[in-house]
Amino acid sequence: MTLQQLKYIVKIVSCGSITKAANQLYVSQPSLSSAIRELETELDIEIFNRSSRGISLSADGTEFLSYARQVVEQAELLEQRYLNKKPSKRIGSISTQHYAFSVNAFSNLIAEFDLDEYEFTLRETRTYEIIEDVKNLKSEIGILYLNDFNEKVIRKLLKENNLLFTPLFTANAHVFISVAHPLSAKKKITLEDLKEYPCLSYEQGEYNSFYFAEEILSTISHKKDIIVSDRATLFNLLIGLNGYTLCSGILNSDLNGNDIIAVPLDSNEKMLIGWIMNAKTKLSFFTTNYIEELKKVIESYGHKILA
Repeated sequence: MTLQQLKYIVKIVSCGSITKAANQLYVSQPSLSSAIRELETELDIEIFNRSSRGISLSADGTEFLSYARQVVEQAELLEQRYLNKKPSKRIGSISTQHYAFSVNAFSNLIAEFDLDEYEFTLRETRTYEIIEDVKNLKSEIGILYLNDFNEKVIRKLLKENNLLFTPLFTANAHVFISVAHPLSAKKKITLEDLKEYPCLSYEQGEYNSFYFAEEILSTISHKKDIIVSDRATLFNLLIGLNGYTLCSGILNSDLNGNDIIAVPLDSNEKMLIGWIMNAKTKLSFFTTNYIEELKKVIESYGHKILA
């Protein structure tokens, strides 16, 4: 086992494919594949599952990556201290449902780090893909919510994939609408108030189950439904069509402007929002700091941190 092989493993996971990793490492794909095969043979484990759809970490590979990252990071520290080697790019990756506070914390942390070089990834993506990202270590953590309806199913899926859920805060149900919406002057909005307006929700792709919906009360039928894939489209339709979406209620005017407001929904529904991680891994310096910044941002909106 060599340090170079460990670096290869870390890079492949970071890139998500052997081809991309080979290009970034300036080695041929056959050479990289051969180096990984030799390491697997030496250790008598299969680090990657291989299929026609690509590669993914095996259960043994997930555990091995955790150790490999620590060794590579420590080796870089030694090189910086004794060889005056320039630090490598700081790398971090987060997957999240479409939450303003996730982006807000990400932006704050990068500005605070003030690094000359970095390669950070923030994926606003589907619920099932967040779980897959963290399971396969494509992202270190994922941010999603639980409630009375989806908790049993989501927790079962997390347990099956050896993922841990840590709660951040509890949010009451809110409605996002435009400031010009006919209901914008109300202090509370009921589902009856909303029945004539388009309901906007995020599409969940192949795993389009009510349990994976980002919006609470996902089983309620609506006269008008619009499904979107990104936050910008959703906000534009909130304004252009007097649409609405059900959410946690946290908005950031610096990121989202002043055209959208959050109004409490007249409902007892609550969202337990938290983060998930792979139980076999140790969080990086970046992600540990990101979680702390998340807590600061959430508290700035008046929510109490649970853990």
